[in-house]
Amino acid sequence: MSVSSQSRIVSRLRAAGCVFAEDEARLLIDAASTQADLAAMVEQRVVGLPLEQVLGWAEFCGLRIAVEPGVFVPRRRTEFLVHQAAALAGRGAVILDLCCGTGAVATALGAIVTGAELHAADLEPAAVACARRNLTAAGGQVYEGDLYAPLPAELHGRVDVLAVNAPYVPTDAIGLMPPEARLHEPQVALDGGTDGLDIQRRVAAAATRWLAPGGHLLIETSERQAPLTAEAFTRNGLTARVASSAELDATVVIGAVETR
Repeated sequence: MSVSSQSRIVSRLRAAGCVFAEDEARLLIDAASTQADLAAMVEQRVVGLPLEQVLGWAEFCGLRIAVEPGVFVPRRRTEFLVHQAAALAGRGAVILDLCCGTGAVATALGAIVTGAELHAADLEPAAVACARRNLTAAGGQVYEGDLYAPLPAELHGRVDVLAVNAPYVPTDAIGLMPPEARLHEPQVALDGGTDGLDIQRRVAAAATRWLAPGGHLLIETSERQAPLTAEAFTRNGLTARVASSAELDATVVIGAVETR
């Protein structure tokens, strides 16, 4: 491609508000197989489709995670959830990724934890299909349904690490999100209810039925919401601590089954 053609693409992306227009242009050019494909991809990005949905993948924990249109795009901050979970997962750990979206968390943990047994679940059919693309190679199982409802009974009391990136944006704040998120990702993957914690509370309420002795529940949340997330843990029989990363602007509440 000529320098002038690439410059035109950069200009279009910049005019559309893409902060890293030069980087995005290079990624789109590399991904396109024909000039027609490139033109279509640039147009999708200009009208606001998330870059990862246009490319068909997102970089996450050093991996390329398949991303389909209409599926929640994994955020870099969620890598902190993965690192915290990996530190608690021994060889052969049974790992469950709830509200899995693309299955990025389970996929990344499978690449880190030797011999991990991977399970994931999501309510959205498109997310489930996408997660299966990502997890099949690692031998993972993906289930479609509401939280724990679709899980097989044999997982009861066997989960060593339950990692959750449930929606935690308060309903009234959805309209303040960037357009590429609120218009192109499913609302069910964003909306956490009045205070953003509806799904987190439901996860915590049933976690001990699924966790193995010594198992852990980890939920991504915000710094502001973390005390209420931790309260939901303790109310349901889990000890709770808060971990955070200033670099990634990430907060995770970590719970363990209380021992008596």
